[in-house]
Amino acid sequence: MAPQTGPSEKETGPVPAFPQLFTWEEIGTRNGRGQGREQWLVVDRKVYDVSQFSKRHPGGSRVISHYAGQDATDAFVAFHNDKSLVKKYLKSLLIGELAPDQPSFESNKKKSLLEDFRELRCTIEKMGLLRPNYFFFFLIFLHLLVLDAASWLVLWYFGVSLVPFLAGMVFFTTAQIQMGWFQHDLGHCSVFRKPRWNRLLQIVVINMLKGLPASWWNHLHNQHHAKPNCFRKDPDLNMHPLLFSLGKTLSMELGKQKKKFMPYNYQHKYFILLAPLALIPFFQLSTIYFAIKRKKWLDLILVVTFNIRVCLMYVPLMGFKTFMIYYWLSRYLESSWFIWVSQMNHIPMNIDYDKNKDWVSTQLHATCNVNQSVFNDWFTGHLNFQIEHHLFPTMPRHNYWKVAPLVKSLCDKHGIEYKTKPLLTAFVDILHSLKDSGEHWLEAYLHG
Repeated sequence: MAPQTGPSEKETGPVPAFPQLFTWEEIGTRNGRGQGREQWLVVDRKVYDVSQFSKRHPGGSRVISHYAGQDATDAFVAFHNDKSLVKKYLKSLLIGELAPDQPSFESNKKKSLLEDFRELRCTIEKMGLLRPNYFFFFLIFLHLLVLDAASWLVLWYFGVSLVPFLAGMVFFTTAQIQMGWFQHDLGHCSVFRKPRWNRLLQIVVINMLKGLPASWWNHLHNQHHAKPNCFRKDPDLNMHPLLFSLGKTLSMELGKQKKKFMPYNYQHKYFILLAPLALIPFFQLSTIYFAIKRKKWLDLILVVTFNIRVCLMYVPLMGFKTFMIYYWLSRYLESSWFIWVSQMNHIPMNIDYDKNKDWVSTQLHATCNVNQSVFNDWFTGHLNFQIEHHLFPTMPRHNYWKVAPLVKSLCDKHGIEYKTKPLLTAFVDILHSLKDSGEHWLEAYLHG
């Protein structure tokens, strides 16, 4: 029996007796960039006009726009576990379907690969690998609360001499990064079966315990998952070209245009210091700008509440000036931790413009794994299984290791590289990749 790859007719509402038929050529021109700015996409051979809906899309306006003019079946299935939640939107957006002589997806996508992947998804659904283990996530939540409390208790009990100061800072940094991994789980709706409960707890964790707006993070991160390492669609690449030159294609393009915002041929040397430093003001300023621009007043209030709370907790113990040192040093350590973990799976991989590849190729060409161990799982929030996470973004992280052998078999069958490496090698590969990109830029800049 063929796997279900998208919403059924019952979910999308009744299709007209004589639906309007479209070709891929017609759909491809509705990519949001042509006359009229129309945005059409295809899900399970049904054609939807999302031109107006994209602005109201709960997952963010841009993430759905990135698939305008393309088949979005596998992305739709990957992002939406609860099909009943989205069926109410689909009916009003349906404008027709693909003509009978049209393939189910664009001609550049490999039919056998997508069929095998969709069969794999059905298999993991039957195995229950998309169902969360509540006890696992309870322990995750409990341990980060303990770390957060320990950061204050150490200072309260032992004072603010050097050793307790450093110990408290380590606890605070670790608590903050682990909160980041946990809110990441919640943002992907992988902790609870119902999206609503994930969203509510995510607001508590990221807004109230970390001081960042949930809506801001979801807006950026969903785009990253939809089109990883695709320039102008993946916001994680926004550091190019102002701070870094990324990937061979983009670096050579930048060099030929004689653009030089930084000495990119030295970027592998200044990455270690500059990347974490740049991330801190970016997070602080962009979150405020985002909340005000989009009128996310609740997010803004909760972020302000977080800052008031930490000041009330720590300033009486150490004074304002010492607290500023404590807080911003902790943020720098957290930023460094986050940068190295989040970029070890992506910067060394292929970076280019969107080539509209199939879902599997899009994710595998942009991601790699890091070897599994108890420490690696904890240290990275299970993002050492980046391949599985990107293929199945709503899968609870405790199941990545179970599906990994199945994904590897799929890759072996279709000749796709399934790359995994030690943790330290993954870190070093970031620098190697930046060095190579800088050299490509310099060669094109001088001789292109």
